[in-house]
Amino acid sequence: MVNSRIENRLPVAREGLAFILTPLLVGGGLMFAGLTWLALLSLAFGLFSTWFFRDPERTPPPDESAILSPADGTIIDISETEENQSLGTKALKISIFMSIFNVHVNRAPLSGTIEEIKYFPGKFFSANLDKASRENEHNFIVLRASGEARIAFVQIAGLVARRIACWISPDEKVVRGQRIGLIRFGSRLDVYLPLATKLKVKQKTKVQAGQSILGYLP
Repeated sequence: MVNSRIENRLPVAREGLAFILTPLLVGGGLMFAGLTWLALLSLAFGLFSTWFFRDPERTPPPDESAILSPADGTIIDISETEENQSLGTKALKISIFMSIFNVHVNRAPLSGTIEEIKYFPGKFFSANLDKASRENEHNFIVLRASGEARIAFVQIAGLVARRIACWISPDEKVVRGQRIGLIRFGSRLDVYLPLATKLKVKQKTKVQAGQSILGYLP
């Protein structure tokens, strides 16, 4: 069965439909009842939600060895880290901060097989803080690409984000650039890559999910 959230034909993510339709319908009812200001507030939230949950089509660059950004946003940190949750080895960590102004649909950085998904409940510190990677609610995903290379990417909740949606499962095969999930209302995504990865980005680089190249596998 085709996952309708991954093969989305709507201009917005299906996760956002309730946030879009409910305030628009309520706003229409309030307007009919003559409660103009309340109606305008409700309609404004519905329009904001329509913009926030936008889900544009993306075309990945053709080079299969290129590691794509899994999120829209700004790179706030690149560092070498001892990643021991699942990879069990040192890795290059790239942290991407998503503000409320970014598209929040996440995409697969490489084609391959999902080895593992681990959900960790946690706190809700601001996603641009270093401790957010360790202490915030997050969803840790390990992907095995062709050639046995293993990478990981982590969906991290933020100060406002209180809902991590993951649309893939362990042992599922994914194609680079395909939709894999969403984080609601501002958040962060960390990527763990092999140390020998040839990086093509630096701090403060702005990236787009499924299109921007983070680097190349060794």
